[in-house]
Amino acid sequence: MSLRDSPVAATALMNRIYQRQRYLYDLTRKYYLLGRDPLIERLDPPRAASVLEVGCGTGRNLIVAARRYPQAEFFGIDVSTEMLTTAIDAIARAGLSARVRVAHADAIAFDGAALFGRARFERVFVSYSLSTIPRWDAALNRAIQSLKAGGDLHAVDFGTFEGLPAPFGGLFRSWLALFRVSPRERLELWLTLRGDQLGAKLAFERWYRGYAQYARLRMPG
Repeated sequence: MSLRDSPVAATALMNRIYQRQRYLYDLTRKYYLLGRDPLIERLDPPRAASVLEVGCGTGRNLIVAARRYPQAEFFGIDVSTEMLTTAIDAIARAGLSARVRVAHADAIAFDGAALFGRARFERVFVSYSLSTIPRWDAALNRAIQSLKAGGDLHAVDFGTFEGLPAPFGGLFRSWLALFRVSPRERLELWLTLRGDQLGAKLAFERWYRGYAQYARLRMPG
């Protein structure tokens, strides 16, 4: 996660938002952050791979992914220290501290080598964080820069709700705005253009009648 302000201001704001929500975050989000587990199923990292989640929140996705792929190492960053506190505790309770590490960092300016001793990753994924990042395109650029040759970027987030009743989209957007969340309607176009520039292969899908959008950008080898 990130904001237009400095990382310090971003951390302070996101901590205010999540200092209480973090205790109920996973219980409530399972009902409307749809597509997280299908994304994890598609990660398919090679043996001994390094996998990074940008905006790891409570660590829920990292735990699910680490259990699904015991041959890989997992890393996560988040700008909220409140969420990271929950993540560290959850990872320890799951007995995964040896394979899952998290750190405090801004999505648009993190340094994987300094944080984890990994300058590049075989997989980078972003799950329902782009809609919270005002400079989401900069966050995607940084994620792409962190990929190894032949690596994959996976992203899932709110879609444009085009297949759902019209009143739902408007009401749901208004509700999301209360939490500073904005669906990224230009995600497919941005990734298409960026992929063309990089010679990368894009797969883009709209799930659940447009409720969610999923992308996989595979870098050239």
